[in-house]
Amino acid sequence: MKVLLASPRGFCAGVDRAIEIVERALDRFEEPVYVRHEIVHNRHVVDTLRRQGAIFVEEPEDAPAGARLIYSAHGVSKAVRTAAAAAKLLPIDATCPLVTKVHNEVKRLVGEGCQIVMIGHSGHVEVEGTMGQAPEHMLLVETVDDVEQLEVRDPDRLGCVTQTTLSVDDTRDVIQALTARFPNIVLPKGDDICYATQNRQDAVKQLTSEADLVLVVGAPASSNSNRLVEVAAKRGVASHLIQNAEDIEPSWLESANCVGVTAGASTPEFLVDQVVAHLLAASSEGSQVVTVGDVEEHVTFKLPPEVRTDA
Repeated sequence: MKVLLASPRGFCAGVDRAIEIVERALDRFEEPVYVRHEIVHNRHVVDTLRRQGAIFVEEPEDAPAGARLIYSAHGVSKAVRTAAAAAKLLPIDATCPLVTKVHNEVKRLVGEGCQIVMIGHSGHVEVEGTMGQAPEHMLLVETVDDVEQLEVRDPDRLGCVTQTTLSVDDTRDVIQALTARFPNIVLPKGDDICYATQNRQDAVKQLTSEADLVLVVGAPASSNSNRLVEVAAKRGVASHLIQNAEDIEPSWLESANCVGVTAGASTPEFLVDQVVAHLLAASSEGSQVVTVGDVEEHVTFKLPPEVRTDA
């Protein structure tokens, strides 16, 4: 069996930053540290931080008054920030800077009198946070059909933003439908799309040129991981989302001579290592591991002042 490892894969800069924020907060503060929602969508990461002392809650009121509350990488709505302030919590913002950039774009467009169409997946925590920046001015679409059903206040005062964990491919048809129906809509900037999402999808496309099976290591709640599965499937290659090596069904490997492996942006590398080891052990013949892709990511994001040593 030949195993193709996608590059890049796994942790992105926003995830690295969010995890480091929690770890530094646990080291710096003697009192308990609370985290709203999963800091990133991966139970192994969350369980590790929980063992280190982090307390995960869903809403600000679940933390005691005066506690430190870290916002997850997905971002939060204005209502969450208001609730945290009312509970006299001390917030530490681990929102990915790319998500913050979209929040700022929402504020700018609203300030210019625009209603805003967001392209994203209903119920996803990032979408809830972005829509919650100006809920009375926001409309959500997922598909071209949704665009046809839109009712807007003024078609000439309309803006658009996207969920960052979508790719250019994910949004292309919807954006085309929006511009066809609303020619004056202000479209999202190209760099609003997460670089890591796009890079990982491009790497999967490279895998599908040779692999007859693609395994994506990631969490069911991870939007970018699910999109990687879809990218492979749309290119005619069998693909599955797995959380770890134990999720691999033996039947998947029966006719697989070449297996591509990648990981979502919140997946630790040790889980990928375990999957590769499982595949090699399951191969009755000689096997090899080949890395596919040559994109190098050098993106880093500054930490918030509450946990910086220079602050």
